[in-house]
Amino acid sequence: MSGTAHSTAQGAPQPSDRLTPRSLHASASRWFAEGRAACIVSVDAIRGSTPRDQDARMLVVLDEVRGTVGGGHLEWRAIDLARQALREGMPAEGWTHTFPLGPTLGQCCGGVVTLRFEVLSAVTLAAWHVPPPRFHVELHGAGHVGQAIVKLLSDLDCSVRWIDERADDLPEWDAQAGLPDPAMLAALPEHITWLPTEAAEREVADAPADACHLVLTHRHDLDLKIIDAVLRRADFRFAGLIGSQTKRARFLHRLAEQGIEPDTLERLTCPIGLPDIQGKEPAVIAIAVVAQLLAEHAA
Repeated sequence: MSGTAHSTAQGAPQPSDRLTPRSLHASASRWFAEGRAACIVSVDAIRGSTPRDQDARMLVVLDEVRGTVGGGHLEWRAIDLARQALREGMPAEGWTHTFPLGPTLGQCCGGVVTLRFEVLSAVTLAAWHVPPPRFHVELHGAGHVGQAIVKLLSDLDCSVRWIDERADDLPEWDAQAGLPDPAMLAALPEHITWLPTEAAEREVADAPADACHLVLTHRHDLDLKIIDAVLRRADFRFAGLIGSQTKRARFLHRLAEQGIEPDTLERLTCPIGLPDIQGKEPAVIAIAVVAQLLAEHAA
């Protein structure tokens, strides 16, 4: 639409050390391009209770580690083995090592983990399966709650379009507007796209199917326009609107007057956030909302 979407405020996005599969794969691609000798440590098999699922990965070089295979003594031992192999010259063929998670490792999970150790190469990089994001979020609103939600989504394996009208009205950042500052936008990970726009409701048409829509703008009339557009699409996974039960009742009445069918109105979630998480601070609301999205995904 009218705004220019971008992942960061300046320059091309760089791979980060965030613990998402895509970020880790991006780091591996960059390290391989730079010619850094690295070892890929992955969870090859599990039995019983274990800290990570199969295919969790970690990248190890002599002076740096990205990702995690479960932490604790298991991870320390894995890093030691990987670095020993790097110092001695990584074998072309990968190998496995099995760790019982018991007293020997100072862990009481009780399960068994088999880790695979492989050299970072064109072959192992091509064979690296990156799972799709858990969900896609269309986040309308960049105020305090929106910013708190983005901070949490930054470390989750998802994709996000962060949309706000006010940003398109301001030629330069204004602290009094309550919008994210340039430093925050510059630090956005590559899976979050910042999208200033003239008409937020028009952006709904560009959302992918099965998206989770969160509407929390600075104006109730704009909230109504956006949520109306979302409900008319009908192919959403989640349609969430910030507000009270009173706001919900008023919006349901207005939306019904505008022709939204009763069965579609039943799919509107307002208020948003898991009800057992109490508090009105932006960070608390954000935790409740993101937890709700994760619960919806699991269901």
